[in-house]
Amino acid sequence: MANSKNCCFLAYTGIIGLLSLFLIGCAGQQQAVDLYVDAVMLAELGENQKAVEKLNSSVAVNNRFSLAYSLLGELYQQMNEYEKSAASYQKATSLNPWSFKDYFNLGRVYQIMKKFADAVRAYSRACELKPNHLNAHLNNAKCYYELKDYNNALVYGSKAEAIDANVSEVQTVLGDIYESQRDHESAIRSYKRALEIKSNDPNTMTSLAVAYLNTGRNEPAKELLTSVIQIQPDNNDAYQYLGYCYLQLDNIDEAINIYSKAIAMNGDNWQAYRGLGVAYMLRVIRNKEEILRNEAIKNWRRSLEINPDQPRASRLLRLIKKYSPDEQ
Repeated sequence: MANSKNCCFLAYTGIIGLLSLFLIGCAGQQQAVDLYVDAVMLAELGENQKAVEKLNSSVAVNNRFSLAYSLLGELYQQMNEYEKSAASYQKATSLNPWSFKDYFNLGRVYQIMKKFADAVRAYSRACELKPNHLNAHLNNAKCYYELKDYNNALVYGSKAEAIDANVSEVQTVLGDIYESQRDHESAIRSYKRALEIKSNDPNTMTSLAVAYLNTGRNEPAKELLTSVIQIQPDNNDAYQYLGYCYLQLDNIDEAINIYSKAIAMNGDNWQAYRGLGVAYMLRVIRNKEEILRNEAIKNWRRSLEINPDQPRASRLLRLIKKYSPDEQ
């Protein structure tokens, strides 16, 4: 990390001599360069706040000094001052619209800030400037995915795959995009490819299991989710999906057991409460275990308390009304 940072600052210093040739005739501009050089040195020493002060003085002297704005963006980013970082990178790109690095870093800062619409604008320009840059295309695909623009997400994800298909993250992102488009078979192929590249990745294994569940392949889903829990015993999502898997396999007792574990791990898991309510009600209906009716209703109500806007909330309300003891 430190070596990468130093290389970055050395790249800046390597340009200073060239800048001086252009600016030597103007005392004010030379002062801006001198302040910039001081900032580079301070940044190399880890004195980021002092470096920022020098850079702000530099751009006050010369407000068209793109390198100073670029370094400001980098330092603010390191200091987690993302609004200031984005503003600095934005200024740098306006002064130098051919700077891939500034557009890429601007996209990354907006991505951190979850300003995905701004991020895709920056990343798209970065992709134009470097059509074979893997991370620019991959990150753009991720941001379009967050915007639920799955068509553009697929465009950039596919370009990332064309650049290097042997990166597990590329295949996982493609799997997520395909799954969101309900193209389950393509999603399964991408997730499998990701696991061939990076085996036993719990997140990809869980995503593949969900794709299997969405296509009715419950046994392979169960095997995957069981493996995920062995790797990550505290993986709440894996427990929740495994509970649903056991419901699909008609193993009600095991579904109750797994959903209960998911809730014990995360008391705000509305999906686990909903699934547990279903499992209890199936016991009521099949085995006439009326003692569990209230448990089913209680879990459904808890699910709605946590997430009243959940999908098919109206259906759950109808079930509560239908099976409530006072409605019998």
